[in-house]
Amino acid sequence: MDPRVEEHAKIITEWSTSIKPGDMVVINSSPDGHELVVALHKTIAKAGGRVVTLMTSEEAARAYYDGASDETLQIVPEHMKALTESCDVYIVIRSPVNTKALANVDPKRIMINSKTQQEIQGIRLGKRWSLTVHPCQTLAQQANMGLEEYRDFVYGATLIDWAEESKMMHVMKEHLENHKDIRFVGPETDLYASTEGRIWIASDGKHNMPSGEVFTAPVEDTVEGKIYFDIPFLQQGKVIEGVRLTFEKGEVVDFSAEKEEATLKQIIEIDEGSRRLGEMAIGTNRGIKQYTLNMLFDEKIGDTIHCALGRAYKDNNGTNESAVHVDMIKTMHEGEIYAGDELIYSKGKYFYEM
Repeated sequence: MDPRVEEHAKIITEWSTSIKPGDMVVINSSPDGHELVVALHKTIAKAGGRVVTLMTSEEAARAYYDGASDETLQIVPEHMKALTESCDVYIVIRSPVNTKALANVDPKRIMINSKTQQEIQGIRLGKRWSLTVHPCQTLAQQANMGLEEYRDFVYGATLIDWAEESKMMHVMKEHLENHKDIRFVGPETDLYASTEGRIWIASDGKHNMPSGEVFTAPVEDTVEGKIYFDIPFLQQGKVIEGVRLTFEKGEVVDFSAEKEEATLKQIIEIDEGSRRLGEMAIGTNRGIKQYTLNMLFDEKIGDTIHCALGRAYKDNNGTNESAVHVDMIKTMHEGEIYAGDELIYSKGKYFYEM
């Protein structure tokens, strides 16, 4: 086994989820994540945890959509709910075989299923959870890399000194919480929101691995202005590019996309909450140097910002409810970020680097 796999497992066990004796642990993985599953079984066992592993795949999900009626998709999977409720730690490993397996499934049916799973997702987020990736051919191909190159990319972003990273991210968190609003300015972008009463979170690998972002939930009805997201992203098996959004009193009042605008429209129209922002964030991981159509990595790219339509996180004191949470990213090399009247990022430098 590549020793980096074992190091990855150790970081998830010790840093991300802090597993201790007696913890009930669930791992949810696709088949190509087997090597990391094996390494995790060893590190979890050494920490004194009990582990159950679930296998899933995109093709299995596609087969279920092909066979299920809309009525079946509305049935709450009570067995999964019970398992999630009873565990202490929930680890998800993404190592897909086919990222486009759901591309031709009606997005409305995907959203029916998402709404059915919404309560379970909320329970899962209340646990010690971690979401990570195990390098595989599919993700390497999606990133336009060879497999060895992609392995180096993943571990370059993951196997770092998270305690040291955490210190710098908490400096930014505390700085942002000294102000009551946030403003993103750049090409085709001038977006403002109040953050009064909201909490900024330094995502330092305690959940997502890799991580590297500082994020909050904006006050829902205060988002004003426009923004252009220049980094493509994968949603519902489709690549959406060049998204432009305009907000008034917190709601999307105009939108467009250079590619897959119909898919963007379906996302925005899912429910009342999908027309509002549930998250505004600053990416800080400079170990991630390019986008790979994998949001776990892409939203953390250093010198970027991202916003999410839909569900806000309770940990931010957010109140927006939605069946979706869709992140979109903008590079800020030519942009600026303001907290209150203070310039905290300008053209490649954070305030502590200026």
